[in-house]
Amino acid sequence: MTDALAGKVATPRDVLTGSAPLADETEGMSYLHSLPRRLITVYLPLSLIMFVLLFPFYWMALTSIKPDEQLLDLDTYSPFWTWNPTIKHIYKLLFETEYPIWLWNTMLVAVCATALSIIASVLAAYAIVRLRYKGAQWVGGAIFLAYLVPPSILFIPLSTVVFQYGLFDTPFALILTYPTILIPFSTWLLMGYFKTIPFELEECALIDGASRWQILLRIVLPLSVPGLISAFIFCFTLCWNEFIYALTFISSTQYKTVPVAIVTALVDGDIYRWGSLMAGAMIGSLPLVILYAFFVEHYVSAMTGAVKE
Repeated sequence: MTDALAGKVATPRDVLTGSAPLADETEGMSYLHSLPRRLITVYLPLSLIMFVLLFPFYWMALTSIKPDEQLLDLDTYSPFWTWNPTIKHIYKLLFETEYPIWLWNTMLVAVCATALSIIASVLAAYAIVRLRYKGAQWVGGAIFLAYLVPPSILFIPLSTVVFQYGLFDTPFALILTYPTILIPFSTWLLMGYFKTIPFELEECALIDGASRWQILLRIVLPLSVPGLISAFIFCFTLCWNEFIYALTFISSTQYKTVPVAIVTALVDGDIYRWGSLMAGAMIGSLPLVILYAFFVEHYVSAMTGAVKE
């Protein structure tokens, strides 16, 4: 039966009924039927990718539970394993430093900056895509080009603005400056996703007397949940891991975020507390891991829709 289908010539009737692609799909998947081909084309690349991605987490976890003597004497002890794990470094990090406060500061800044960026990006993307006015496409291109400006250049003029408004050394300095690097990409992403929503739905709503605000809130946003989740993940991740602005605008230890605090507060001159450093990095990455694990499907689908546009 399979040979008959493979040798059958597809006719227009077969194309319309959907029976023609069966032979092509069967023939294409037969390439992976043999075990050596699967090992080379599927399992080996996946194993290498998994090793590269997961090894840093393994190294952080291993370093955070190693005793001090094993961290310094790599000739006597194996650098890839330990038989005497300890939680001393994690205990010092959580109870003898201000790490819980740093974690709270990071969460507060990331959530607030992400919320501001998503609101502004939704309004900007909808106005560019749906409201017809001259230069809409040019405005969209200019917004995306703003994303290409390196943050290392932007923080110099922004530091002057932050200092003049009295926001220096406060969480508001980060909450109000992070959107400058989040809004351009989020707007571009949502523009691509809004274009996938049929415009006929909005035309019907306009005929029924709905306003633009009602269309945005009751039609566009419910249909754009995957795109909004994707933009949220991008903004939240960038806020959580951002280093330059947090290092420049925050000087007090109690207001620092995790990426800056573990580097500055856990290093005494030329002495690096590697156990606590790795424990702080590992614990600080867990919220992002959990976030991606729950919403990875929405993230991929939204990015695919945006790239198609």
